[in-house]
Amino acid sequence: MGLDKIKGFIFDLDGVISNTSVLHSKAWKQIADKVGTPWNDKLAEDLKGVDRMDSLNLILDRGNLQGKYTEEDKLALAQEKNDNYLNLVDQMSPADILPGIKEFLDSLRDNGYLIALASASKNAPTVLAKLQLSEYFEKVVNPALLSKGKPDPEIYTKGAEILDLAPEQCIGIEDAEVGIAAINGAGETSIGIGSADILKDADIVFASTDELTLANIKKAL
Repeated sequence: MGLDKIKGFIFDLDGVISNTSVLHSKAWKQIADKVGTPWNDKLAEDLKGVDRMDSLNLILDRGNLQGKYTEEDKLALAQEKNDNYLNLVDQMSPADILPGIKEFLDSLRDNGYLIALASASKNAPTVLAKLQLSEYFEKVVNPALLSKGKPDPEIYTKGAEILDLAPEQCIGIEDAEVGIAAINGAGETSIGIGSADILKDADIVFASTDELTLANIKKAL
């Protein structure tokens, strides 16, 4: 498929627009340490793109701790993680935008492409405001209205809907396996940012965000 068929771009937030994934990891590690689940790179990778309660359940599963916590306990732990995360977010600024992203957003806008955000994070609007990027993302999928998290395609299907586009007119951009699965499941073209080994199911993979340009995408399609 050529770039001429594409009308819209749908972005994940964490690890694509800003390294909020690092902040999520820090906040989740605090919870893992608290409950006694060993923290490692595999767990950090598996939490990428996953919503809050599913992330907590994954941490409890890895520590064989599911039976130890009531639903009330889990809600308290999830809230504690969110408070930890928001404290970190509060210190963010435009300096935390990943390399090349602001330029890419400008080029999309200048070339008439529609733009939407498809993040599992309920704090995405706060992060965008801190990064001073809210003006680019008038269309944001509200994760509170979704019935299923990534890798289910629902969030990317909604992304196309709020842009009034067919899925095949959209490119989704992700840094996590579950996100790529969601884009592919929605019938959209997928771009992965990161390791080609991990993001092997993506249609296009760029090692870093500074490779994300319309020229490079056109070449890769």
